[in-house]
Amino acid sequence: MSDITRRVHWSFWLIAIIALIWNGMGAINFAVQMLPGAAEAYRTSEQAIIAHRPLWATIAFAVAVFGGTLGAILLLAKRQIAFYLFVVSFVGAVIAVADPLMRGVEFGVGEIIGIVAMPVVFAAALIWYAKYAAQKGWLA
Repeated sequence: MSDITRRVHWSFWLIAIIALIWNGMGAINFAVQMLPGAAEAYRTSEQAIIAHRPLWATIAFAVAVFGGTLGAILLLAKRQIAFYLFVVSFVGAVIAVADPLMRGVEFGVGEIIGIVAMPVVFAAALIWYAKYAAQKGWLA
């Protein structure tokens, strides 16, 4: 049996599907935020992020969520290039969350976890997992 045809563990499919759902929700969130007036439905801290986000941070946000979504799709397709897309997504996430932190947007503990930490931690975990899957021979 070659490395390309090696059976993957059931957890591979679970993690890849969770990655797709997570990043897909991020892509939907990005699209919704681009609609005029959509920010009114968000919390005050989120409205502050959206209303004053510079172009570079908006681009980083798009790179993070769409890179992650494409990476998750390619992970499901068992392609090693998913690793590189997850790296790009991670960089985008770090840059995107740096903006509100540099501007001094006030966050509660839950918002720090959900808006700042989770995207970066999740992106880093996907980099690790894609590398792990490649080492296991699950990715072509």
